[in-house]
Amino acid sequence: MTIDKTQISAALHRIIDPNTAKPITAGNGVRNVKIDGDTISLEIVLGYPAKSQYALIETHVKQALRAILEIVNLHVAVSHKIEAHVVQGGMQLLPNVRNIVAVASGKGGVGKSTTAANLAIALTDEGASVGMLDADIYGPSQPTILGILGRPVSGDGKTMIPLEGHGIQTNSIGFLIEQNSPIMWRGPMATSALEQLLQQTKWRDLDYLIIDMPPGTGDIQLTLSKRVPLTGAVIVTTPQNIALMDARRSLKMFEKVSVPILGVVENMSTYICSRCGHAESIFGDGGGKRLCEQYGVPFLGSLPLDLNIRAHADAGYPTVVADPYGRISGLYRDIAQQVAIRIASLSRDMTSKFPTIVVQTA
Repeated sequence: MTIDKTQISAALHRIIDPNTAKPITAGNGVRNVKIDGDTISLEIVLGYPAKSQYALIETHVKQALRAILEIVNLHVAVSHKIEAHVVQGGMQLLPNVRNIVAVASGKGGVGKSTTAANLAIALTDEGASVGMLDADIYGPSQPTILGILGRPVSGDGKTMIPLEGHGIQTNSIGFLIEQNSPIMWRGPMATSALEQLLQQTKWRDLDYLIIDMPPGTGDIQLTLSKRVPLTGAVIVTTPQNIALMDARRSLKMFEKVSVPILGVVENMSTYICSRCGHAESIFGDGGGKRLCEQYGVPFLGSLPLDLNIRAHADAGYPTVVADPYGRISGLYRDIAQQVAIRIASLSRDMTSKFPTIVVQTA
């Protein structure tokens, strides 16, 4: 039986990506289809990082093709490529940064920074190049959570080289001040310091830059959401009404500046007893889901209030590093995958494809 590329294309279009629930051909995902006698080879290029699932997706595609076509030899290579996506207000992307994701909360104490660090590591484990900007000027915590000591250096006197921990390129005001020194800056000074950290850090070829936003929706947060080219935002909340009230404000702030809401994470959804394993919803139940239903945004998942999450973060080894195959790490990885998939579904930034036009007068 002779098989041509038209038959292969039609068969591929019927194969559904198990992670996105869309055809595997979506977004130019199938490339370099070759037919050589009774051997067919092709490449599957995912728009999201999924290194741990390459073999699963390869098997899925092979089984689906062989169920439709009589193929003797079939070679499928799976990889991923993260594209840059459109940001708000026609802003220019940062050099060497394809996508910027704000992880925000309306109030402090909901576990936003710990969540941001674990999501960043989960994306790195799947093969993405990830950076972390600790934007909480008054309470920088990423140096502790990621277990990074030191001070950024400059090779050119103009930019800072980010420090690195657990594969994450990181910069924070916490690297530049004494550990116990209070930061007593007014809003404009804090905002200016953040913009310098963002613009003057020499990020190296990042697929994602995670910004651990300051809690709240004041001048600093609003200025950042207007001036930083954001691909999208993740809102972290706890289930109780007080936290949800502030989460709504954070969500509406991003909507007003046309930043897509990638989803909501409900943290501390249940308390898990370290002795008996009993789970109890001490902060309420289902608040994050109700918030998402009210505003029509994705619910990314729930995380428990677990002693180990706190202990791991305090020790500088977030849960995804300290217990990579544990149940809670699996929750973080599922949320990170959803975030990456939602980013991949957004409109791509095509400004780099356009030629630069220079008008000269005679």
